[in-house]
Amino acid sequence: MKHTKLWGNLSVLLILMGLIGGIVWKVNHPQDQWNKTQQKKIVVVGVDDTFVPMGFRNQKGELVGYDVDLARKTFQAIGLQVKFQVIDWSMKETELKSGHIDAIWNGYTATDQRAKHVAFSTPYHQDEQVILTVKDRGFNQLTDLNSLDLGIQTGSSGAASYDEHPKLLKKLIRNTTQYDDFSKALNDLQVNRIQGVLIDSDYARYYMAHSKQGENFKIIKTPFPKEQFVVGFRKSDLKLRTAVNKQLAKFKKDSTMNELAKKYF
Repeated sequence: MKHTKLWGNLSVLLILMGLIGGIVWKVNHPQDQWNKTQQKKIVVVGVDDTFVPMGFRNQKGELVGYDVDLARKTFQAIGLQVKFQVIDWSMKETELKSGHIDAIWNGYTATDQRAKHVAFSTPYHQDEQVILTVKDRGFNQLTDLNSLDLGIQTGSSGAASYDEHPKLLKKLIRNTTQYDDFSKALNDLQVNRIQGVLIDSDYARYYMAHSKQGENFKIIKTPFPKEQFVVGFRKSDLKLRTAVNKQLAKFKKDSTMNELAKKYF
């Protein structure tokens, strides 16, 4: 009787170990979600809806932008509907891994650190980091920045460049302030709580062109490397990434990307 109970307990233990092992294996070896995506016909894209001109709200509150338009056209051509999900940009990779979103498509720069966790599409746009400041503050070149308080968006490619290349800019800056989006940093810049914002060139130029106070600002170039914008996917979602890459290649050959560039840049 005791042996029977013992073998029964061992059987239950082995079954539990097998179930736990299966769960662990699935977590460490996620499957391609392409079949599920095709069944739902929906792709959820994570965005920061304050990031002009890639993804932002127009005066009617509608989500627009270069990346928004490009994502809609791309997924429509693939036969999928896109749903945009506003996320905390500093948590974008976590949102992707957890399955809350299926892609990151919003001025997302390819970096070595991000490549550890995310699979990238082929690059489709190039940008660079600049410092946006106010003309009458006396900052004209990098050597003037030793008394500057700099605003940086948490989780941005600018923040990554600032930390990864400390000799290029970090050693010059007095203090930095972290923001969850650029709009808050730009508000503080106007009232002199900070004297500069490390920001993507496309954003800075769009802001200067469309802001009522745009003529009061100027751009100081930085020595950071050029940035390649990509779409971020889970590494397991090879088929979705392949489909997007094929469509981006088509848009590069026809007039689609040029038309969007004229519209937003």
